[in-house]
Amino acid sequence: MKKYLFCFWFALACLMGGQSLPAQETTGFQTPAAHLVILDYDTGEVLYEKNARKPMPPASMTKIMTAEIVFGLIKSGDLSLDDEFTVSENAWRKGGVKSGSSTMFLKLGSKVKVRDLIQGVIVQSGNDACIVLAEGIAGSEAAFADMMNDRAKQLGLTSAHFVNATGWPADNHHISAYDLARLAANTIRQYPEFYKIYSERSFTWNGIKQANRNPLFGSGIEGVDGLKTGHTTVSKYGFVGSGVQKGVRRIFVVNGLASKAERRSESRRIMRAAFGQFKVYPLYKKGDVVGSAPVYMGKAERVKLVVPKDVNIGLFKPYRSALKVKIKYQAPIPSPIKAGDHIADLLITAPGHADVSVPLQAQTDINRKSAFGRVLTAIVGKIRGD
Repeated sequence: MKKYLFCFWFALACLMGGQSLPAQETTGFQTPAAHLVILDYDTGEVLYEKNARKPMPPASMTKIMTAEIVFGLIKSGDLSLDDEFTVSENAWRKGGVKSGSSTMFLKLGSKVKVRDLIQGVIVQSGNDACIVLAEGIAGSEAAFADMMNDRAKQLGLTSAHFVNATGWPADNHHISAYDLARLAANTIRQYPEFYKIYSERSFTWNGIKQANRNPLFGSGIEGVDGLKTGHTTVSKYGFVGSGVQKGVRRIFVVNGLASKAERRSESRRIMRAAFGQFKVYPLYKKGDVVGSAPVYMGKAERVKLVVPKDVNIGLFKPYRSALKVKIKYQAPIPSPIKAGDHIADLLITAPGHADVSVPLQAQTDINRKSAFGRVLTAIVGKIRGD
């Protein structure tokens, strides 16, 4: 009867040049936030997460997707920065001064260029600017939300569902911190010319100057350049932040903080930690042999297992000693086997990181034994009591 076999392999000792592993850390990175993810931009590796895959109300962090839709339409030529949209009564009432929410202070019935509305969305977090763009592009905010949801599917943001363009509290309006971080990374990668707007410190419209709400600005932290704050009673205080130091970009999403002051202090602490306390560790290169597995009735008794891609893991530096790697397969593996067959899995576990499973492939073909060889093997097995 076949059974599952687990091969335990503490690969980190090999990666560290054969050094013995230090005792596991009992303390680690902590946050009062309800949700947090820290992402390495270049590799896409998660460095740390807390409830990062759970859908949450994103508040005004929604506007990253609103802006992404606009950027995409401009890039495709379907929209121009000089196109003008009219401020409807709906946009003025729902997102203007009387709404009591973040506003660009747009005048009812006025015509505003797309380039200015983008500034109002990103720098001033204007709800009125979001609604004007939504209505101008799609005819209604609900139709624009459908565009947002279609785009989320295209990007593989499986936790995302949008009901409006502003992030105003609504049933079934949600996205995970992890998917928000991925959305931010897509904006940086696909629209570098527009991403620069996120770093603008202020914008003036209708004679009213408003400062960018980014809590990293003025912190003295090198290289910070985005992205977007959010706050509602339901979501509490959140922020999507990013920056570059020594050619390395980090993105984080934090949400569920108790106050604006806590958001400011925690965002700065997280960003400093993202560069100073976390690291992406390369474990294997594509094609590396990570082990072998027994073969049933094959012309070779074992088959080597290789990784089909580079394998990295991002970690809080003190946790690297607690990293564990296991090879999992159903033994023995029946022949014949073709090179490239998925015959095992590499399971990587570490504190503060979701478990990672990487498919392992056969390095070479393993042909089945001849009929005589199979009979002989069966006879020998019975003699041995296998």
